[in-house]
Amino acid sequence: MNAREDILAAVRNALGRLSVDANQVKEEADRLLDDLPAARPALDGMVPVDIFAARISSPKVAASLDRIGDLAELPTAVERYLLAKGLPRNVALQPVAELQALDWHSIALHDAPEVDECVGVGIARAGIAETGSLVFESGPETPVLAHFLPLHHIVLVRAHSIVMYLDDYAAATLNPQSPPHRNVNLITGASGTTDIEGSLVLGAHGPCHLHVVILFDGKERSVTPRPWL
Repeated sequence: MNAREDILAAVRNALGRLSVDANQVKEEADRLLDDLPAARPALDGMVPVDIFAARISSPKVAASLDRIGDLAELPTAVERYLLAKGLPRNVALQPVAELQALDWHSIALHDAPEVDECVGVGIARAGIAETGSLVFESGPETPVLAHFLPLHHIVLVRAHSIVMYLDDYAAATLNPQSPPHRNVNLITGASGTTDIEGSLVLGAHGPCHLHVVILFDGKERSVTPRPWL
């Protein structure tokens, strides 16, 4: 026997049986999915983008929030945040063509974030309303370090890309005909840890501040766009 068979044999012996019934395993797995709707929070009838906005600004996620009605307003929203925080007008911009094509006024831009990057601006693939999470799929225009190196991370997410549950995102994006992304990051709020004496420390292994800008482009169901910090 090889190492894999040795391990499986040890598991079977511990269970007191010599083999595993594949049909029984499938039946048990199917039963786990039977009550999936009951295991979800009761959010039916609510609007995903409104739930997402509430989660983002809750104390548990502790991100700041802004709303815009047109992509062209993003540079102004970024300037608004930089001014409110007293930050320099110098940001690492995710190398996405639609972001690079915007008029960034007096903001200096560069692509690759530095180790001590102060501000990074990017765009999320989707939002998860249930948890207030942002989804980033790796690719040529989505360098993973851009989500973790900046002290302040400013993220645009389209309102119509916000789904209610994590499994809704999986169902909408997993396509057997296309290769999967090598990396998918789910980011919920700023980086934090309570490992040392139970005290919350922000920025331990990622951004210390997360600022989310929701773009309402007419494809979503929600309230009239209104900006705030």
